[in-house]
This record gives sequence, C-alpha cells and structure tokens, in this order.
Amino acid sequence: MSVRKTKMTVGAIAFSLLLAGCGDSNTEESSAVEGANGSGGGTLNFGYSTQPEVLDPHFTTASATRDLVRPIYESLVTLNSNYEVIPMLAESYEVSEDGKTITFSLREGVLFHNGEELTADDVVASMERWQEIANVLPDASYEAMDPYIVLLHLDEPNNTALHLLADISQMAAVMPEEIAVDAPATGVTEYVGTGPYEFTNWNQDQHVHLTRFEEYTGVDEETDGMGGAKHAYLDEIYFQFVPDSQTRVAGLQTGEYDLINGLPYDNYDMFENDDSVDLRTMPSGMEVLVFNKKEGLFSDPLARQAINVALNKEPIMQAAFNHEDFYSMEPALMIEDQADWHTRAGEENFEINDPDLALSMLEEAGYDGEEIRILTSRDYDHHYNVSVVTHQQLQEMGLNATLNVVDWATLLSLREDPSQYEIFVTSLFIYAVPHQYPFLNSSWPGWTDNPGYEEYFDQIDQANDQDEALAITEQLQELFYEDVPVVNVGHYDTIDGVKTHVIDYDQLMGPILWNVQLDE
Repeated sequence: MSVRKTKMTVGAIAFSLLLAGCGDSNTEESSAVEGANGSGGGTLNFGYSTQPEVLDPHFTTASATRDLVRPIYESLVTLNSNYEVIPMLAESYEVSEDGKTITFSLREGVLFHNGEELTADDVVASMERWQEIANVLPDASYEAMDPYIVLLHLDEPNNTALHLLADISQMAAVMPEEIAVDAPATGVTEYVGTGPYEFTNWNQDQHVHLTRFEEYTGVDEETDGMGGAKHAYLDEIYFQFVPDSQTRVAGLQTGEYDLINGLPYDNYDMFENDDSVDLRTMPSGMEVLVFNKKEGLFSDPLARQAINVALNKEPIMQAAFNHEDFYSMEPALMIEDQADWHTRAGEENFEINDPDLALSMLEEAGYDGEEIRILTSRDYDHHYNVSVVTHQQLQEMGLNATLNVVDWATLLSLREDPSQYEIFVTSLFIYAVPHQYPFLNSSWPGWTDNPGYEEYFDQIDQANDQDEALAITEQLQELFYEDVPVVNVGHYDTIDGVKTHVIDYDQLMGPILWNVQLDE
C-alpha cells in the first residue's frame, strides 16, 4: 500500500469573522457512542512521548498538557481546520456595534463530568481564572446575565479577542465554578470538564487514563478541526508515557500501541513500507532557543543578537529533522498558509551565520567567558538534537557553553527559575494570531519585557482592516529580529505513527481523539 501522508494546512483567517455573530441557535445536540459502521468501544493505547507537569489547561502552554486535556475540556469557542473561530460551548456569539461587548449564548443541557449542568457562573469563574493565569485580555471583564448568557466586556474593540478565547495551546477551558475558584496555586487537582472523555486516573510515570463520558452532549454539525460533532466511540483511552522514541517505535510495530506521537524522522523511510502503519505529518510550528532575559548575559539584546548572528541554522534543523521535507528555513513567525498574517519582514536577519561578527558583538556586550547553560531534554528528540548542534557550534566559537539535559517535566519546572539557565530549547505551536506567541509575554519563562510588542498588538487589535493589520505585523516582526527574545531556528513538521485499524484519527496542533474508532 502507499502510506497515507496527511498535512494539515492553515487557510486564510477571516478577519470579518471577529466582527460578527456566529452559530445556529437551532443546532441539535447528540450523544453517540455507536460508530459509523454500527459499532464502537475498545481501548486506544497512545504511546506518548512525555508526561505532563500538570493537567490544568489554564496553567501552561506545554504540548503534553494541551494534548492530554483536550478530550476532557471544552471552551466557549474554538478553531476549525482553517483556524477560524467557531462556537463550542457557546451556541452563538454576537459582537456589539461598538465592538466592546461580546455576548455568548450558552448551549443548554451541557453537563460536566460530575453531573452538574454548565451555567454562566461556571464560565465566568473559569474565564477569570484563565485570564489571570494566562495573562490574556487582562483588562476585560466577564458577566453572567442569566444562567445561559455571558457577556465579555472590553475596554476597547479588539479584533483578536475571539481568537484568543479559541486558542488551543493554553485553552480557555470551562470547569465547574467551585473548582475554578478554589484551585490551589499549583494547579487544579480535580479534572472535571464537559468533553467527550472524562478523567479516570493519573498513574505517575506510567499513564493517564480517560473513559467515555456517557452523558456527553455535542453539536450535530460536521466535524471541523476542534469543533463540530464529537463522538466518544472508544470505551477508554490510555496515554502511555514512553519517553524513549525507539521504545515507542517498537511498541507501534508489535501493536502494543495503536498510535504514537513524535515518530523519529530517521524511522520515516522504514514505515513507508509497513502496511500496518499510516504516517501523518502535521505542521507543528517553530523551533526556538529561548533566552533568559531577566538576568545575566542575555538580558542585553546585543548578546541575543550575537547568538542569532553566529548560528548556522540549516545544519541544526537537518540534525533535528533529518530531511528537508520535514523542515523549512522560514523567517516568519506565522506559517506561509496563514495569508492574513504571514510576512517575511526581517528575513535579512534570519540566517547571517557570521561567528566572527558574533564574537565582536558579544565582546561589546561584556561577555567574559562566563558559562552559557543550555537547558534541554531527551524526551523530545528534535529538541535534544537542536541543543547538541547548537552547543557544538557555540563551543567551536570558543564560548563556554554547557548542556543541562533533564526530563521534560523537570525542564518545565527549571525554566521558571532565572538562576537555572541562559537558554532553553523548545518549540512554539502554530497560533491563530501573533499575540499568542508566549515568548512575547513578560510573564512567560524567558521574560520578554520590550513594550514595543504590546504597542503593536494594540495597533493590530484596533486596525481598520486586515491589510492594515498585516502591515503592522510586518513592523512587529522587524522588532522581533532587533530584540531577539528567542532565536527562530526554523519551522518543522511532526510525524505520528498510526496503526491502520485506527479509523478517523485527525490532527490540529496535536491529536484529535474524539470520533476515533478501532476496526479490529
């Protein structure tokens, strides 16, 4: 057979969508457990690359949390396969004429996993908690008008507010009011949402177990990205934590796992001839080196510019992703398919590769041989390989660069402490709007404090049309290459390995496990 290679693409974001209501007040609801062929059930074993630090969707942008909680939680609105905003828990929404109020009409009869009905009070409490933790729309306020009407009040019209609410990476998830209000500072410990699967248990270092939520009520619309119909056909899902990539590969071959993420790029050719496995590639985002800008050498933008100037980026991407089909030397923050936001502004500063110039810049910035600690993890092969080649290039320049290799959960903890590193390696997802890049947020690890970004965000929010918004985005990207809060090493795809008996598996910035069936 020929191996199925599915690439998710991002279409143009409809700017006018943010200015008008959306949804159908007569949408029917359904709760189906029978499959398309009249059968359902079974256990899906997902060989997953790393254990999350938390399962609190408000708490982190980490993909391990994002991927595991999306079957559990839902939000007011979400993104379809073209990264356009569509309703989810909201039956519809409407933006006021002055652009300062968005009215959300909630679907009635939606149940939490604890059996309680979703109401506006739950939404308000959840959104206030998400707003505080994620620092999104910080000047907005939420109001429950009646049990099924929620108002979002904005100080000024904001053309990207709905996209921020629909963000997948740090989901504006709705949970019961009492859980949101009483949550400890370290994150919720009761994982109660409205999604098609409910949390059963988390066996540390082994698995997270989800089971079908029998009382789930979804919308009777065509599935599209993160929205539309969601059927919990499976009895249960196990996210089996398997940090070693070759162990995941072996488990996929033997059938121990029905699905694995992070299939090593070196194994792609091997599976092309395996009739029992489909390979799915998906645009994942941007590989980055994140500078600690709170203290030390890289609090100086000149030192950050020097590292960007020094690196030969293509060999770094080649080492991490093995073949040019899986990466691109893309200077833009947004991927090319995002026509509304993609710009190559600043590309002359993307790949200079001049170590001598970089050394003179570092000398001017006051570098005197102090240690440059690169924090990384083997839990993601591509992060580790990027770290190794970057480390090698910096050492070849004569810099005192060192590697600190830890598991991913430890990295997520250490990156919160500015005394622990100078650089950490990660990747950034595809986002619907530039605002969502966490490294432009002053509270995110790395601590970017340049007020210019917020000024450009405000201008984008207030733009009269998308052409004006794109022109401002060009200026924002120019600032990015002057300020260098992170080094954009390049963009890349990820590969999932899926056994052919897994039906209707989809992806959008990670796995989509509702609607999946097993043909065994």
